[in-house]
Amino acid sequence: MGSPSAHGPRIVVVGAGMVAHRFVESLLSRAGEGWRVTMIGEEDRDPYDRVGLTAFFAGAGPEDLTLDRGLFDDERVGFLRGDPVARIDRRARRVTTRAGISVGYDILVLATGSSPSRLAVEGYGLPGCFVYRTLDDVEALEAFVQRRSAALGRPLVGTVIGGGLLGLEAAGALQGLGVDCTVVQSSSRLMSAQLDQPAADALRRLIEARGIAVRTDSVTTRLDPDRSGSVAGLEFRDGDYAATDVVVFTVGVRPRDELARAAELDVHPRGGVLIDAGCQTSDPRILAIGEVANYAGMCVGLVAPGYAMAEVAATRLLGGDASFPGYDLSTKLKLSGVDVASFGDAFAETPGALDVVYADPVAGVYKKLVLSDDAKTLLGGILVGDAAAYGSLRPLLGAPLGADPAAYLLPEGAGAAPTGELPDAALVCSCNSVSAGAIRAVVHDDGCTDVAGVKACTKAGAACGSCLVTVKKIVGAELVKAGATVSTALCEHFDLSRRQLFDAVRVSGLTTFSAVIERFGRGRGCDICKPVLASILSTLVHGHVLDGENATLQDTNDHVMANLQKDGSYSVVPRIPGGEITPEGLLVIGAVARDFGLYTKITGGQRIDMFGARLEQLPDIWRRLVDAGFESGHAYGKSLRTVKSCVGSTWCRYGVQDSVGMAVALELRYRGLRSPHKLKLGVSGCARECAEARGKDVGVIATEAGWNLYVGGNGGFTPRHAVLLAEGLSDDELVTTIDRFLMYYIFTADRLQRTAPWLEELEGGVDGLRAVVLEDSLGICADLDAAMAAHLDRYEDEWKATLDDPDKLRRFASFVNEPTTPDPSLAYTAERGQARPATADERDSGRVLIAGTTLEVRR
Repeated sequence: MGSPSAHGPRIVVVGAGMVAHRFVESLLSRAGEGWRVTMIGEEDRDPYDRVGLTAFFAGAGPEDLTLDRGLFDDERVGFLRGDPVARIDRRARRVTTRAGISVGYDILVLATGSSPSRLAVEGYGLPGCFVYRTLDDVEALEAFVQRRSAALGRPLVGTVIGGGLLGLEAAGALQGLGVDCTVVQSSSRLMSAQLDQPAADALRRLIEARGIAVRTDSVTTRLDPDRSGSVAGLEFRDGDYAATDVVVFTVGVRPRDELARAAELDVHPRGGVLIDAGCQTSDPRILAIGEVANYAGMCVGLVAPGYAMAEVAATRLLGGDASFPGYDLSTKLKLSGVDVASFGDAFAETPGALDVVYADPVAGVYKKLVLSDDAKTLLGGILVGDAAAYGSLRPLLGAPLGADPAAYLLPEGAGAAPTGELPDAALVCSCNSVSAGAIRAVVHDDGCTDVAGVKACTKAGAACGSCLVTVKKIVGAELVKAGATVSTALCEHFDLSRRQLFDAVRVSGLTTFSAVIERFGRGRGCDICKPVLASILSTLVHGHVLDGENATLQDTNDHVMANLQKDGSYSVVPRIPGGEITPEGLLVIGAVARDFGLYTKITGGQRIDMFGARLEQLPDIWRRLVDAGFESGHAYGKSLRTVKSCVGSTWCRYGVQDSVGMAVALELRYRGLRSPHKLKLGVSGCARECAEARGKDVGVIATEAGWNLYVGGNGGFTPRHAVLLAEGLSDDELVTTIDRFLMYYIFTADRLQRTAPWLEELEGGVDGLRAVVLEDSLGICADLDAAMAAHLDRYEDEWKATLDDPDKLRRFASFVNEPTTPDPSLAYTAERGQARPATADERDSGRVLIAGTTLEVRR
């Protein structure tokens, strides 16, 4: 069809989206001076990143989403925007725009994309109904929400119809606008095209933990207006009705093939211009790429196959030999705090395929790898709740896994993770077809020393960004081989490490994520840097985790200040300092557990956990606990959890110090202290070590000469014994030393780094630490003391503050179940003493059913 000569054909590209932009960019990067390309777009905008559309609601403007504008500085390119092609004359080889402009072509490339499918329901199109496809769509949605909420004087209630990738992203966008949102899915599971039922169940729990309600097996049949004509409610096939102020439809797309049909090109009965492996249509002068193209009976609304088609079409025009390999359906959900990925043969449809599954419902994690019948070749997988392995696994599709599959699935620290290098042929970036070998080549040959440089040279990670972690690992490994210094950048948005970023925020005095990223970073942030900044700002600014912009930065559990459990309910963990509790306090916890039907358990940290609370019950439960003097135990946060103690000299005949009193004092001192990872302390009243202090981040053991202080221990998958930092300390010396140790750790540790590995990596180890916190070798002890004093001055109980703030309480509103109605989907552990929720009569009479027996509770 063409050749790489100086006088190439006239190319007309119909469409100005991401795929069209990629085609023109690829073609002209290799074509001679004589080539001419005319791009004709429907929207009055430059091509922009439609994959990143949700970032608009995080503050990204149209200019932030615009693709490389330098393409149109090339004198070989002409761009007609805002004037769509209205007709193709195949005989004359000309296209005519709506405004009447006629452009001749030698080769025509159709890249018209797709349009949102229309739901066949009465009321579709009422004011307040939107689709989620273009920048115009999201700008109109934002404007409507702001205008409508101001008119009604309250936050809006919103509905997203369609629970696929786009629907969940749209729900996150609505939530970011302050809209109480419900996702309605017609099938039994979310992301039904990518996830099996167990994975979808795990995803549902994660979505609901964000405060987004989910309604499955629900078909919308009608939209009802209010008196002003705007949408006010939805009716469902089962007769249910739900009020709503705004509706976003994400029920699929249809290829924009109307021009091709009018030009009598071959079109698939279900839509899409038929193409061969070279992207050629039934007319040898016309190519089709992207979502409008139908290959092997399929049209796919993903950018990666479109980019692959663009490269094939450009190569063919330049006289090369390239064929479209088929659709790569790998996907990764872009929703903060919700980690989901699906790739390859996720449903194990290959004959003889084997599943390897790891599930941790408590942590909200489900992972599955699909292998060949000999358990050697990776065919696909699903990752929910923890998709960190996606970047390593996706390039290995169709190749030997090269390690025990469980090593890819188990949590960090549970086993040796695979460390083998990816082969050069492994496809790291499926969106832009960049292999591991290509990344290594630009590091060594082109001097690319960081992810940004590799992205600029190869476009790896320039689309969805899911491969950036793998790209960073490859770059780091190659730089180490070359003897270069490896970057410690937090993520692609910050060149600073966590420690450097902490210092930058502390010195600059900035108080919001947007201000920090504007000054010290770039872009809009990600799931790596947002929680890190949330923790840093909690330490330095001491604001409530749900205040303003901070609420959007938190990890899943922090969003509702409770731990999500396997059945979608939450646990409630009041603080019990040092394990010391009064009989009155026990009665309050017992009454709360009884009245709300919660399962109770004494933990290893000497607290009482109550399990089975629904989201909307949390404020009522905490109101009763707070009124009784209890505080949040921060079981959901990267912060101080507990200070365990024995009974010490108060009761034990071997005790030589008041371990209970010291444990209570330390827990009250460090409560609410946010850190890179969770913190646990222990205080033993003698060397018999009943509080297991040396298995804690901070361990205190009493001697007749004073307190011995141990640091850097922890349990979990990689238990470590703490090491001795100081001995024979008085009460005041002990507290001051712990203050400085904790603050030095918080100031300098890496992201999600516990005290044990931090201490191992610290220059000089425990001797270096001793010099810093006891001898003030760095001259920062006064700063560490001041930081702890600021924490003590500004501490407030997060739940009490939430109960006093109606705006914060809105995120706990019930979407599905009435607050007083037990949820039949929750399992009650009767065999271990958990009551079903008491009725009003039972609460009044003091009678409750436990394990099948009616018991009377005396008050």
